Amino acid sequence: MANEDKKVLLSVKNLDVKFHVRGRILTAIRGISLDIYEGESIAIVGESGSGKSVFTKTFAGMLESNGFIDRGDIVFNDDELADTVAKPTVFDKKILDIVLKRLNAFSKLEKGASTYREILNLKAERRQRLALSEEEQEHIQKQINEAKYQLTEANNFKMTLSRKEKDKLAETKANIKKYKTEIKTLEKKKQEALKKHRADFSGDEAYHKAYAEKLSALQEKYKQEIQGEIDEATVERNAVLGKEIYLSCARYGFFSRMKIIVKLLMALRTAMKLGVDLNDESVRNKVFDTVVFRVKFLDGTTETKLHGTCVLNLAKIKYTKDWQQIRGSRIATVFQDPMTSLNPIITIGKQITSIIIKHQNCSEAEARQKAVDLMNKVGIPNAENRFDDYPFQYSGGMRQRIVIAIALSCQPKILICDEPTTALDVTIQAQILRLIKDLQKEFGYTIVFITHDLGVVANIAERVAVLYAGQIVEVGTVEEVFYDPRHPYTWALLSSLPQLAQKNTKLYSITGTPPSLYNKIVGDPFAPRNPYCLKIDTMVEPPMFKVTDTHYAKTWLLDPRSPRIEKPEIIRSIHEKLTEAFNI
Repeated sequence: MANEDKKVLLSVKNLDVKFHVRGRILTAIRGISLDIYEGESIAIVGESGSGKSVFTKTFAGMLESNGFIDRGDIVFNDDELADTVAKPTVFDKKILDIVLKRLNAFSKLEKGASTYREILNLKAERRQRLALSEEEQEHIQKQINEAKYQLTEANNFKMTLSRKEKDKLAETKANIKKYKTEIKTLEKKKQEALKKHRADFSGDEAYHKAYAEKLSALQEKYKQEIQGEIDEATVERNAVLGKEIYLSCARYGFFSRMKIIVKLLMALRTAMKLGVDLNDESVRNKVFDTVVFRVKFLDGTTETKLHGTCVLNLAKIKYTKDWQQIRGSRIATVFQDPMTSLNPIITIGKQITSIIIKHQNCSEAEARQKAVDLMNKVGIPNAENRFDDYPFQYSGGMRQRIVIAIALSCQPKILICDEPTTALDVTIQAQILRLIKDLQKEFGYTIVFITHDLGVVANIAERVAVLYAGQIVEVGTVEEVFYDPRHPYTWALLSSLPQLAQKNTKLYSITGTPPSLYNKIVGDPFAPRNPYCLKIDTMVEPPMFKVTDTHYAKTWLLDPRSPRIEKPEIIRSIHEKLTEAFNI
């Protein structure tokens, strides 16, 4: 999905996002990879529940408390934010000396890494033999999880009942009791099976004797291997590692800094013990990412100042302070309902200036002037006099303009627009869309537009990513996705456009519902709703096929071995209809 003419501003790789919901795991984003370029407008399109908002919340640091990134990277290429300079104090230099001594001591463990891994494998094999087989564990645990889910559902249903509904209350209480008993019985069954398995295993004297002898020999060998001194090249590498540890935590307060240093030392000790290649940049990034994102040392000395640059992997951020540097000032969001975005008891002007003062470190008078300028830019008439008004004194369209002004007050690199025109009437929608595009020319931000309205896409986006069941199923330029769509789901979305309907004909709708994201999806998730479904769609997940350098689609229909299937007739001559309807 390369575009060599533009700089990649945000690079998402193999992203999985999950949620804890009523004792179960829901996978909302499944393996998304997407590059977002500097200064472009990209639309994220799909049905409700496809994962559009969740996807953008992951790189805005706004995931709900029960959500988490399970896998993947989100690399934000912001040179200004990545550049790091720190001047060590006398105390910092003493800490750096201690850090270097610890790193040199840990490096001795690298010499015995191969033997250490053998010891770990031997112990893991024994643990595996002590435990139930994977099939047995999975079978019993699946029953326990289902009983727990039913118990949660029953408890939730009970809370909706009134005291007058005695029969339903009695039935629900009986079900709750039944599920609790079932869970206890299954847990007991699991423990008894494990106890019997271990009793059988403990009688294998020959295995235990061989295990003890092999473990003892490996431990003695390891003890001998980690003796002696480390070479000069390792000392030099550790000197750089020490500086990177300091640079990576220099932005934090004293106590946080000390905790991070200890955690990084432990992470590096584990890596050295396992023998990972710390000279490999990507490997070193991963080790640091378990604690804090790494600042790569570039130049400087502890006597003057240290200079480095960090890899901003937003999927690995663990500290609120880091998000405060990014959210708002680098990545801002405009939501669909301006009334929920604005505080009804604080004046409009105060809401804008508070953000400017916080992020731009300026006086109240300067912030007021900047706020008035922004209000003028977003089209608020008589901005100076409307500065001290409250949100209820503004119309819906004007409130959304203020939300845009707040989002732009820190001149972010990325502006996420989460269906910002949904709550507005058609006339105002067009004005807001035009405003967002016009301001992009002045401020140079990247637009990530979330919508289910393909008419909006046609007017604002340069590229489109189509989401279905938490995956990108097609991505390309607007012209490619509208005029040469390749995925059956994109065909269905385009066929559903009201503007394509003829008089006295039924408006096309997509049959069925999206798959449950609680369950593991086998094959193509769109297969049950796909009128062009192939047998392989129900068995194997399709790869992302390349159509052009900018156009990709995740469908087996693009495999050379697949039968040739034409797109639906309603969208074959779509160009003229869309030009007339949306003025593309």
